[in-house]
Amino acid sequence: MRWGDVILQAIRNTLRSRLRTGLTAAAIFIGAFTLTITSALGAGISEYISVQVSSLGSSDALSVTKADTSSSAVGSGPQKYDSNSAASSSAGGQGMGGRPGESAQALTTGDINTLKTVKGVTTVTPSVQLSPDYIQYGSHDRYQLSLREDAFLGKLDLAAGGQLNDSGTESQIILPTTYVTPLGFTSNDAAIGQKVTIAATDYLGKQSTLTATVVGVQNLSLISSSPTANSALRDAVVGIQNRGKPSTVATHYSSAVVGYDAAAISVSSLKQQLTDKGFTGQTISDRLGSLQTVINGIVGVLDAFAIITLAASAFGIVNTLLMSVQERTREIGLMKAMGMGSARVFGLFSIEAVFIGLIGSGIGALAAALIGGPLSAKLASGPLSSLPGLQLLIFKPLNITVIILVVMAVAFLAGSLPARRAARLDPIIALRYE
Repeated sequence: MRWGDVILQAIRNTLRSRLRTGLTAAAIFIGAFTLTITSALGAGISEYISVQVSSLGSSDALSVTKADTSSSAVGSGPQKYDSNSAASSSAGGQGMGGRPGESAQALTTGDINTLKTVKGVTTVTPSVQLSPDYIQYGSHDRYQLSLREDAFLGKLDLAAGGQLNDSGTESQIILPTTYVTPLGFTSNDAAIGQKVTIAATDYLGKQSTLTATVVGVQNLSLISSSPTANSALRDAVVGIQNRGKPSTVATHYSSAVVGYDAAAISVSSLKQQLTDKGFTGQTISDRLGSLQTVINGIVGVLDAFAIITLAASAFGIVNTLLMSVQERTREIGLMKAMGMGSARVFGLFSIEAVFIGLIGSGIGALAAALIGGPLSAKLASGPLSSLPGLQLLIFKPLNITVIILVVMAVAFLAGSLPARRAARLDPIIALRYE
């Protein structure tokens, strides 16, 4: 019997006992369905996080802060007072850009100069607190304004318009979608290219205004819901804030963004150099590492339940094929007596197991995609509408194919025991079996 005939015979044998095959495939269906859903969930969340992370900044940059030396080992006693860092012992201070209550030392001008000497560092951009008073479009109402203090920009998730030009001289701003209607724009597209007025107060308490061009409208994100300014606008706001400031008042920065040459130095080496100089550097992955770990953990637990189901279905395949071998013992003896080798007998029953796995996994994956697609769209327009761009379930053909192949491999392994038993049957004994 040729291998093509073996495959066709295996398919016919599988379909001979439809109820038994259907019940076995049902267990595989549940496992494949769950695996497909969890895979789509992981892909959807990962895709959304990738979009959010891209708005944090460039991948070849680190956010650097002063190392926290305020705490020490138990029983080590108090730490010495440092006049250079005393004014910055709490990052919520004036011009430092932190939140009230945060315990972190700020960076001084000397620290910024020190960072510039670190090997591999190409740029150092300090973050200064931006404290504008309000934003206004035309003669419409004024609204309080809080600008993001990011000293470097990534690719923002936009609903309309384009990205900021961070190297130009024109003051530009990107507004969140929640700002569009209150400011008086009729739509996201209508806001693009319009001039808005921004006011800020200087050191002596005098308020001044400047104009900025709206170049984009950003979808709401998990990272920030504040407008984003380019370097020209940030510098203009800082210029107003520092107007009238005495030269004796030191400038402190909440953090600095350090750009580096990834080809010349590794991230780990750069972090070690920063640590040796008393700084702490974090990449984008570091800043969102805990969030990604939690999400991976949740998806992993769901995958574990699916794997348990597949393990149970594997025993079902073993049981089904063992019963099939017992019922077809004389048939196996006849096939071997007519010249069918043990390898082909083994292949016959192995192919039956794989075919059962294909049926269960194929239908399970298809059902998951047919149910999950509309469900994801419904959630995106309903409960998750506050998170534009979030597609909770993304079904990738490659992932589905891998799941089906894995399930078929599990089915093959499960069917190898009864297939081996069938292949080792003595044809004379098998022909006498009642």
